Amino acid sequence: MSEVPCETEPVGLFAGQHVLAELEGVSPELLDDERFLRHALGEALTQAGATVLEVVSKQFEPQGVTVLALLSESHASIHTYPEVGAVFVDVFTCGTRADPALAAQLLADALGAGSARVDMISRGTQVPALVGEEKS
Repeated sequence: MSEVPCETEPVGLFAGQHVLAELEGVSPELLDDERFLRHALGEALTQAGATVLEVVSKQFEPQGVTVLALLSESHASIHTYPEVGAVFVDVFTCGTRADPALAAQLLADALGAGSARVDMISRGTQVPALVGEEKS
C-alpha cells in the first residue's frame, strides 16, 4: 500500500501546486557548489513541509549544477547558471501538506537572490485549501 503524504487527505487527491521560479543576482560560487545546493534544496523543502525521499545531482563542466529531489508529494529541481548568477527552480507538490511557494522562497533566501520571479500554477482538481486561501 502506498504512503499517503497527509493523513487528513483522501487517497488519490488529484490536486497540487506547481511553482516555477527564476532567481537572479546569486553568487556564481554558490551556483557552482553542488554540495551546498543539495543541502539548501533539501532544507528548503523539509522546512516547507515536504517529505524528501532522495536527492540526486550533476555537476557540469565547465560550470553549473542540476539538483533533483524526489518527494513523497512529487518533485523539485534546480538548474544553475553561474555565468549569469541565475537559477531556475521548479517545485511541484500534490495535496495540501507541503507549501511549494515557501520552499522556493526559502531557497531564494538561502542563495541570497537579488531578485525572484515566481509563478504558481494550480493543477488538477481545485481544492479550497490550495486555491485562494491564506496560510497562517
